[in-house]
Amino acid sequence: MASVFDPVCRHAAVTPDNIALRGATDQWTYLQLRDATMRYAGALAAAGLSPGDRVLLAAPSVPEFVVAYLGIQAAGCVVVPVNTMSTRAEAEYVLGDAGCSLAIAWHALGPAVAEAAAALSVPSWALSPGTPVTAAPADVVDRDRDETAAILYTSGTTGRPKGAQLTVGNLLSAGEIGAECSRASSADRTGTGLPLFHVFGQASVMMATLTVGGSMSLLARFDPASMLEMLRRDRLTIMAGVPTMWNAMLHAAGDANPADFAGLRVAVSGGASLPGEIARAFEARFGCTILEGYGLTETTAFGTFNDLDRGAKTGYTGRAVPRMQVRVCDDNGDECPPGSVGEVHIKGPTVMRGYWNRPADTAAAISSDGWFRTGDLGETDTDGDLRIVDRVKDLIIRGGYNVYPGEVEEVLYEHPDIVEAAVIGVPDDHYGEEVAALVAARPGADLGAAEVSNWARERLSAYKIPRIVRFVDALPKGPTGKILKRSIDRGALTRDTALGDVAARRL
Repeated sequence: MASVFDPVCRHAAVTPDNIALRGATDQWTYLQLRDATMRYAGALAAAGLSPGDRVLLAAPSVPEFVVAYLGIQAAGCVVVPVNTMSTRAEAEYVLGDAGCSLAIAWHALGPAVAEAAAALSVPSWALSPGTPVTAAPADVVDRDRDETAAILYTSGTTGRPKGAQLTVGNLLSAGEIGAECSRASSADRTGTGLPLFHVFGQASVMMATLTVGGSMSLLARFDPASMLEMLRRDRLTIMAGVPTMWNAMLHAAGDANPADFAGLRVAVSGGASLPGEIARAFEARFGCTILEGYGLTETTAFGTFNDLDRGAKTGYTGRAVPRMQVRVCDDNGDECPPGSVGEVHIKGPTVMRGYWNRPADTAAAISSDGWFRTGDLGETDTDGDLRIVDRVKDLIIRGGYNVYPGEVEEVLYEHPDIVEAAVIGVPDDHYGEEVAALVAARPGADLGAAEVSNWARERLSAYKIPRIVRFVDALPKGPTGKILKRSIDRGALTRDTALGDVAARRL
């Protein structure tokens, strides 16, 4: 029997005065976090919630999110975290699909969650600073490790979003694996601007930090200047983020040098492929090791990770993390030899229980012997390191040739005037698909479409060169900062191909 809340109870008993959480203006010790969490669990029990009931939670990365999240766990309920930017329709869908008995939303958010809850006759609470509740502390509900502890809805690139059921064992294992990968200890000060409602912040950062008894500094909303301030103020030793965050911090760092961040030893990167140019520049500027990992919501954020001793291998996400197995398979399910591209499969204690109320989707994604099919294309090298080539659905097939957008983006990021880049396929009558690139240039740069295409032509095979180039002020991003290719209007790109082989206009 176990609870996701166990690590906090353990450290509150042994090191009660150690700092667990740091927000913008406050900090919480492990004892304060434990007591606040148990009172919150008591409030849930007093409201009539029972173990197994689902509770929607919408809040930014503030200490109160952690209290509510763990309070739901301590009460034996199932937390259903959602994006703070969810519309009423989106919140209503999740509330209905998960069958939630309660909705909790941060007090400063708009009315979307409360309105969605009212439409479904579901009670709603406001989550306020300090999480003031008057209920008596509740006893922690022990659960089996294979019971569902959280339901995280996937991004829904096809069809309606599906709820990935993460178990008590999934989350506890993720915390243990994450701590082992970064060699974290109670002396570490971890900081992030990632949203905790996303699996990266929730499992790889929050659970890993609480597992070892370290402190976690939180930004309610990522901003490069604020992240740099937090890095200095809290003397962070570990940071976690996505490539767009590292890129933004590089541009905001000014004339800073490694001496300004002497305590920082490792930056954990995930969520999207990390361009080598950004990694090298970040390590030089911040004087730390930046290590890329790979995982999914359905694997509780873990799959592979680069090793601290070996250091990062540019373009690769490392080997399987401890306790996990990773392989690359062909269409027949046979393991591919090194250097051959196939679908990445993952097996181990962080693989989800399945999709909520979707047995057919679960059966299609998880084999009878426990291997999860990721839908990602990858290849291993002779050392066993994994390189993610692209999503299966992002693959561009131009005139019968496979074009992996990540490879083209890596080349574009090497250009000194390109800040962001996204490569996608658009329909083409002749080739089936054409390669298109959306580019955000450095402010003040005199960069044209022809120069972008020529830059790629000097470094890539002819069929991989973007024939369509568009300039944008910024690319669309999700809550973690990950570039959202599905939000790009491919129709607009296709319509403009009549302008010539390489067309450019600001969208």
